[in-house]
Amino acid sequence: MRRFGRSLRWAMIKAAVAGTTMVALAFLIPLGLMVQQTARDRAFTAAERQAAALGPALAITTDQDAVTRALASTDAGGQGRMAVHLPAAGQPEAPGTGGPAGPTLGEARAADGDVATAGGQGRSFTVQVPGGYALLQPVAVDTGRTAVVEVFVAESDLTRGVSTAWLVLSAVALGLVAIAVLVADRMGNRIVASARRLAAAARSLGAGDLAVRVPVAGKQVDGSPEELREAGHAFNTMADRVVQLLAAERELAADLSHRLRTPLTVLRLNAASLGNGDAADATRHAVAQLEREVDQIIRSARRAPEDAPAVAVGCDAAEVIRERVEFWSALAEDEGRRWQLAGAERAAPVPVQRGDLAAVVDALLGNVFRHTAVGTAFSVDVLATGSSVIVLVGDAGPGYSDPAAALKRGQGHGGEGSTGLGLDIVRKLAESTGGDLALGRSAVLGGAETRLRLRTRPEGAEPARAGRRRSRGALFQR
Repeated sequence: MRRFGRSLRWAMIKAAVAGTTMVALAFLIPLGLMVQQTARDRAFTAAERQAAALGPALAITTDQDAVTRALASTDAGGQGRMAVHLPAAGQPEAPGTGGPAGPTLGEARAADGDVATAGGQGRSFTVQVPGGYALLQPVAVDTGRTAVVEVFVAESDLTRGVSTAWLVLSAVALGLVAIAVLVADRMGNRIVASARRLAAAARSLGAGDLAVRVPVAGKQVDGSPEELREAGHAFNTMADRVVQLLAAERELAADLSHRLRTPLTVLRLNAASLGNGDAADATRHAVAQLEREVDQIIRSARRAPEDAPAVAVGCDAAEVIRERVEFWSALAEDEGRRWQLAGAERAAPVPVQRGDLAAVVDALLGNVFRHTAVGTAFSVDVLATGSSVIVLVGDAGPGYSDPAAALKRGQGHGGEGSTGLGLDIVRKLAESTGGDLALGRSAVLGGAETRLRLRTRPEGAEPARAGRRRSRGALFQR
């Protein structure tokens, strides 16, 4: 979930950076180009003003000393960036015959041909010269004669202030991106926090905490997307429904178990009147145990899940199997069934509760007695490997007609009195440890064989699989 949170926040940050960068570039690049053009226009406009400043002086006189003094009084003239091309003295020039052929005052940079063109055409224009541009401005000094004022514009004047403007615009763009990243990170943090709360609640519910709920109002969810709030509402509704269903299931289990008390009472009274004998004692013992199990079911069903006492997980499978086989052996002797127990001499710890394993063994042996004829032999083998404990229950009966259907909940063997839940309970216990349940045919007795595998450690290297073993001297008994 942390990785999901980081990826979501990074995705939002990258989207914010991309979007803000595109918007900033769309506005700042044209703005920077406009600043650059403005600086260029400002430089040429200043040059035109400098040229126009000499117009009145040239209109009054073309005396070189006077013009030189006027030229020196201007900023451009004082910096050596201005020159005046005077017309030749004498007769007026014919229109269109060329520019002035008189003296040039100041530092000239433009070619004579460009100066003559400006004077002859009577219009101002700029020409490129080494180091920049020259503005040529014609000025009429008298009838038929034209002087040309030349103003030099350096390259640096055309880009003055542009670099500073670009730096300021870049700083503004970076500031906008930083603000967008900060806002996206804060928004992403709120969304991730809401998603983490929902995921944590789901994990808690899966772990058995039925009281967990997702907050859908208050400061914790301020700024959360509407979709996550709707998901929180849906989760809370689902959790409430789960609690209701579990409560109804516990009540149903308690009610059904309580209905068994009346026939159990009659059965206990009848067993008490059987007199003495092994069969009578076994019957009374079975009735007493059945009554205790029913009482335990009722108490467990009535108890709230959070009030359930902690139960240690783990037991010795060999010990439980010996105990349950011994219990069923009395009934086997009464029905003339030969039975055999092998491999239960050594401890075989498994990660399941003792009561659950006992119920599973009873279900497997009960199926033998219920679905085979009186006198049919059966066997129980226990095989402990490096990572699992395998329990084999076989019989000499007709076997499973349809093993796949027998493993489906509610179908079972298909015989009368079968609910089809016994093998399903066995399968669930096996799968809770990572093991499995398999049905087949017994290679020794020829009938059905049920293979229960309970894993004792996670999947990994497992020792070489051993063949089926039987203890020496383990013989069929009556």
